Amino acid sequence: MFRFHDYKEGMRIALNAIGANKLRSVLTTLGIVIGIVVVTLMATVIEGLGTALDKSISSLGTDVYYLSKWDWFGGEWWKARNRKDITVRQAEQLRDRLKLAEAVVPVTNTWQRTMKYRNRSVKGNVNGTVPEYEITSGVVPGIGRFFNEYEANAGRPVCVIGFDVAKNLFEREDPIGKSIKIGSYNYRVIGVFEKEGDFLGTTMFSTDTQAFIPLENFLKVFGSNRSIDIHVKMHEGVDKEEAKEEMIGIFRSIRAVPPGEEHDFGVNTQDFLKEVFEGVVGTIGVVGFLITSLSLLVGGVGIMNIMFVSVKERTKEIGTRKALGAKSRTILLQFLIEAATICVIGGIIGLAVSFPLSLIINEVLPSSMPLWVVVLSLSISIAVGLISGIVPAYTAARMNPVDALRYE
Repeated sequence: MFRFHDYKEGMRIALNAIGANKLRSVLTTLGIVIGIVVVTLMATVIEGLGTALDKSISSLGTDVYYLSKWDWFGGEWWKARNRKDITVRQAEQLRDRLKLAEAVVPVTNTWQRTMKYRNRSVKGNVNGTVPEYEITSGVVPGIGRFFNEYEANAGRPVCVIGFDVAKNLFEREDPIGKSIKIGSYNYRVIGVFEKEGDFLGTTMFSTDTQAFIPLENFLKVFGSNRSIDIHVKMHEGVDKEEAKEEMIGIFRSIRAVPPGEEHDFGVNTQDFLKEVFEGVVGTIGVVGFLITSLSLLVGGVGIMNIMFVSVKERTKEIGTRKALGAKSRTILLQFLIEAATICVIGGIIGLAVSFPLSLIINEVLPSSMPLWVVVLSLSISIAVGLISGIVPAYTAARMNPVDALRYE
């Protein structure tokens, strides 16, 4: 077994050897630096994307089902196109019959409408919904409030706007109580959502660039000849799969889908978005792993070559140490520590390069460098050093002291 003294002595000798050949050591670490930069940036981007996705789709609500004419992913769009529209009446029937639901919320929208205040304007999506939208979405206004039952039923011209809409239209003014124009109609602002941020440059899951108005008003202003979506949030504690099957059965009955035929509506969940994302991330991870492996392979070969050179240069030293009683395992440990130390230095340099690069990347793609990424990078550095140094170290440990002392 190795003793602490062996590690201490091996580290001292390794640092002396690296210090005696500074330029060679620096050049040797370049391959490791490049490999660590690649693996670190890949990990930070994947971590950042995962965090951003969780934050972005949290606006869809937790444990919420989304009944729609369309399937979010997969399915056959040409079949979905021929499906019957989902109506507000069907949403009301589902709400009355589905007892396991905490909220059944009809939602519809129109894309990229102009919103104006005085001489300022901004484009964004306009959504029509009901007060229970707060329950299914999990988002509430940061200032002001959402519209109430009276305003919803009466189709009052009130609205709740996103953070970016308020910022662009009102700048330093208080938006609450002000009147904005959406299309050709005036709406009084009663609430502003807190900033949610975007994901991959899109705000499709964010309220930041959107406005919400009562559903009755929306259908009157923008037309009722459209399919709506229905957001369904189940009560806490109920069996989600059982509730889902009951919901599907009731909605099939409402839409008069004959037994044995496939649904004529999509049943979507945010979990499916996560599955799709994880699949994409998995592909990115595999490609990144292959690129990283090539970089580290080149770096590892460089380390191995330099370690063979180091063994040759210090053959007499090895012979002298063995003649004085140094054991083979001590020689083995010395060269393994030297190889690992070179790689760890390369790993530290790689991290030092990666951190500012990750900040630059974060301006385009969300990225994050948690502690586990740092530990992973250093662990890979040590592993590459040990693997690359094992053959040269074993060669040194197996040397015959007599032959080593005669080496010229």
